[in-house]
Amino acid sequence: MPHPGWRLPLLGDVLRLDPQRPVQREARFVRELGDVFEISILGRKVVVVGGGDAAGEVFDEARFAKAVVPPVSNLRELAGDGLFTAFNSEPAWAQAHNVLMPAFSQSSMRSYHDTMAECVDQLCDYWTSQNGQGSVDVSSDMNRLTLEVIGRTGFGFSFDSFAAGRHPFVESMTRALSYVSQTANDIPVVREILGWKAMRQNPKDIALMKRTVDEVIAARRRGDSPPQDDLLQRMLENPDPDTGELMSDQSIRNQVLTFLIAGHETTAGLLSFALHYLSINPEMAEKVRTEVESVLEAGDGPIRFEQVAKLRYTRRVLDETLRLWPSGPAFFRKARQDTSLSGYPIGKGGTILVVLLALHRDPKLWGDDADRFDPDRFLPEAVRARPAHAYKPFGVGARACIGRQFALHEAVLALSQIVTRFDIIPTPGYELSVEELLTVRPENLRLELRPRMRT
Repeated sequence: MPHPGWRLPLLGDVLRLDPQRPVQREARFVRELGDVFEISILGRKVVVVGGGDAAGEVFDEARFAKAVVPPVSNLRELAGDGLFTAFNSEPAWAQAHNVLMPAFSQSSMRSYHDTMAECVDQLCDYWTSQNGQGSVDVSSDMNRLTLEVIGRTGFGFSFDSFAAGRHPFVESMTRALSYVSQTANDIPVVREILGWKAMRQNPKDIALMKRTVDEVIAARRRGDSPPQDDLLQRMLENPDPDTGELMSDQSIRNQVLTFLIAGHETTAGLLSFALHYLSINPEMAEKVRTEVESVLEAGDGPIRFEQVAKLRYTRRVLDETLRLWPSGPAFFRKARQDTSLSGYPIGKGGTILVVLLALHRDPKLWGDDADRFDPDRFLPEAVRARPAHAYKPFGVGARACIGRQFALHEAVLALSQIVTRFDIIPTPGYELSVEELLTVRPENLRLELRPRMRT
């Protein structure tokens, strides 16, 4: 099987990898080595898939399943057997999935809408109050927004995201995600020498995050925070319909941490990239405004739940953003039994890394201009013309993202309101650089947001 050159004994390909931007490095390997190749990390071999028919094969649930391996398995120290980090065989995953699925139905989504809209309004008011202060730190402020949304809609907890400073939970979470990403493929001895400070800080960050969530759960149980129709109340009160058992407090904590991490960081990155592309394509931003005005109609007031689905161009902007920069830029699969992949033998349990950053830019699937931002790639006729395996930003199979509709509703709502209320001005000379914290987000992205006259 093809593999990177200059492979070393014992170390394998470690020195060819990039601990700061591992998935972006692997996407470059795809261009060098083809759709299927192998990397070796300290004796552990991983097959990498970056496009073509191989992706369609590895998405076949009959032959392959989700694999929880580093760096995702490193999150188990924090989130245990949560929905994202559970092994397929762990019963807590199925229990949580059964209990929480109704929380993402249309009727439940409708109940979250007003709170989402309030959070977006708070962000816009916060930016308006900062007018004259120069450009804003987009990634940081998108994290403020999305953490506040999931905290309030999911668990009745506010992080006071638009007050001065940042909640300690946010600081700890950012460091913990960075640590997991950067230690996935490094050498333990080197980490001990060069990364001792982060190694000692990580347990403190995990303890603070768990303590914060335990306090939220305890407050709800005591009645200090009123019962609501949210994710937390469902987990406290609703038994698993298959077994009749209630979730344990430890399992509830794991799911809360999973949603706070995966449910905010991913959407924040999506919105940050989308604002970047709209800032450098003002004609697209104007299309979003025109669409919003058309859907709202003159003097129609705040956007209503059922109107969000009508913002089809805005949704295409987000779909195209997820194509170029999927929030989870790669994920792991494993073979259910001895099989083959593109003609190469794969043993039972063999690990495959699917690099979405490469798959979503495969010229065979997306054309020779695959690196160009073009929302019209997601017009209905264009979607129908592509194979289903070409676009998988939310994963595949039974372990695909349970919160997909929540995230997309939130993102369409937020983007439409931000673009309507502000002109988005890029920083002269800025070139997109992308950092990885398991998810991806623009690095040092600052934009000037000029309030528009509201009619």
